[in-house]
Amino acid sequence: MVEAAAQDRDERYEAYRADLLAHCYRMLGSVDEAEDLVQETLLRAWRATDRYDPQLSSPRTWLHRIATNVCLTALAGRARRPLPSGLDPAGDPEAPLLPRLDIPWLQPFPDSRLGDPADAVEQRAGLRLALVAALQLLPARQRAVLVLREVLQLSAVEVTQILGGSVASVNSGLQRARATLRAAGPTLEELREPADPDERAVVERYLAAFEAADVPGLARLLADDVVLEMPPVALWLAGRSHYQRFLERVFGMRGTGWHLLPVAANSSTALAAYAPDPDTGRVRAHSLQLFSVTDGLIRRCVTFVDPALFGLFGLPPTLPCRAPVRQGHRPTMDGGARE
Repeated sequence: MVEAAAQDRDERYEAYRADLLAHCYRMLGSVDEAEDLVQETLLRAWRATDRYDPQLSSPRTWLHRIATNVCLTALAGRARRPLPSGLDPAGDPEAPLLPRLDIPWLQPFPDSRLGDPADAVEQRAGLRLALVAALQLLPARQRAVLVLREVLQLSAVEVTQILGGSVASVNSGLQRARATLRAAGPTLEELREPADPDERAVVERYLAAFEAADVPGLARLLADDVVLEMPPVALWLAGRSHYQRFLERVFGMRGTGWHLLPVAANSSTALAAYAPDPDTGRVRAHSLQLFSVTDGLIRRCVTFVDPALFGLFGLPPTLPCRAPVRQGHRPTMDGGARE
C-alpha cells in the first residue's frame, strides 16, 4: 500500500513536468537550467508531500509555488539572458561576426518538450520569444508576479500564497512590471498575441527561397523594418536592405546547398538550418531560425548560431546532402510536396 501511494504521488507530480518546465523557462530563459530546476522542484515536492494541504491550494498552484521559489533562488545575483538587440545599437551587415561567449544568451524552447498537444495549450501561453526576452528586463520578483498573474492567470491571492507579501504588493509589482515592458517597446498585449495565421505559409516560402539561395525572393518576404539577430554574435541588423546584404554575405561565405528543416519553437514556426560541408559531402548543423510574422511579412528573425541547440530539438548534427529539388516541387512544412 505504501509503495502504491508513493507511485501515485510520483505520477501525479510527474503530470505537471511540462507545465513546470515552461514556467521555469519563462523565468530563466534557458531550457537547460529550467530542466535542472524542474528536477529540484519535484524533489522538494516529494520531500514535502506530508506538508501539502489540498484545502489551501491545488497541486498545480503548490508545485508552481515551489518552482517559483526555486527559480528566484537561482536568479539571485545572476545576469539576465538577453538577445543582441537588448545590448547595443543595430550594426552593419559587413561587421565582423565575433561570438560573445561570455554572455548567457537567451535560448529557444522546443515545443516538443510540452508533451501531449492536447494538454499543451496552457503551457504554450507566454512562450513567444519576444515575451520571454522582454521578461528578462524585469527584476526577478516582478518577473515572477507578471508570469503568475498574466501567463498562468493566477489570482492575486494565489500569488501571495506563492511569493508572500500582500495583495497590494502583488498588484503594485504587476503594475511596475507592465510599465517596464511598455517602456521597452511593445505592450504586453502585443507580446501575448498568437502567431500570425499565415506564419507557416510565409516561413514555408522562406525555406524554399533559402534553399534555392534566392536572395531577391527572400527579401520580398521581409518587412521594411525587419530585424535580424544572431546570438552568440552580438551584432544585430535592422531593415530589409541590411538583411538582404547579410544574406548575400552568408551565401558568399558558406556557399549554396543549405538544407532547412521545419521545427516548432516558442509556439512559433522555426527552421533548423544545415550548412554545406564540402569536406564531408554532407550538411552540418548551423543555426535555429525563429520568426515573427505580421501581415504576411517577416518582422523579426532570431538566428541562434549554436549547433549544440540541435540536441534540444532531437535533431542530428549532420545530414546527407540531397539532390536538388526541381523547380515547382518544394517540400511543405508538413513534410509533403507541392507542385
